[in-house]
Amino acid sequence: MAKRKIIKIDEKKCNGCGLCIPNCHEGALQIIDGKARLISDLFCDGLGACIGHCPEGAITIEERETVPFDEKKAHAHAHAGSACPGSKVMDFSKRPVSAQKGKSTPGVSELRQWPVQITLVPLQAPYLENADLLIAADCVPFAYADFHQDLLRGKVLLVGCPKLDDAEFYTKKLSQIFKENDIKSVTCAHMEVPCCFGLVQIVKEALKSSGKDISFKEVTIGIQGDKK
Repeated sequence: MAKRKIIKIDEKKCNGCGLCIPNCHEGALQIIDGKARLISDLFCDGLGACIGHCPEGAITIEERETVPFDEKKAHAHAHAGSACPGSKVMDFSKRPVSAQKGKSTPGVSELRQWPVQITLVPLQAPYLENADLLIAADCVPFAYADFHQDLLRGKVLLVGCPKLDDAEFYTKKLSQIFKENDIKSVTCAHMEVPCCFGLVQIVKEALKSSGKDISFKEVTIGIQGDKK
């Protein structure tokens, strides 16, 4: 890594007003836990367009060692809906209580975070650290009736379609997620139809590319909702 200019946020000064968010054209900033956060160094160009929009003076420029700014990835991220309120990072790990006790309650959602779509999940979302990941094809929750209780409980969910979405983008993004976070395990859940097995290849290739030794498990769901 080389030294370059990049923004720095003083959390003590930041009041979470969010005025910096729309002025970061790369989508590198999000409000997380009431504070503005730089979600990935890859997305920050270091030009500081956001600085003048912070009423508290919480954002400055510093020079430090970090990864190079990736204009292509930043552009893709910014146009993937990062500015949409529906992609705001939220951590539900304290709800439901059943997930914390190692038990599951029928009728209670086991979803621990938002967003869940692979494209929208920030590379360094706080809920990814020390997480057990469930990477599921987006048809799986509809087919498998016990999805929440059997597969999702206690895990962080990422969903995508290996046939309709950009497989190369998914491979690169998942690899980056594995690299930048301490992931404890990865479970890949997919449908039994041939095209859906592509998700397994995406995840395996991302794991290999990341260089991390992470526990991997594969789960196949039948089109009639049975677990193979």
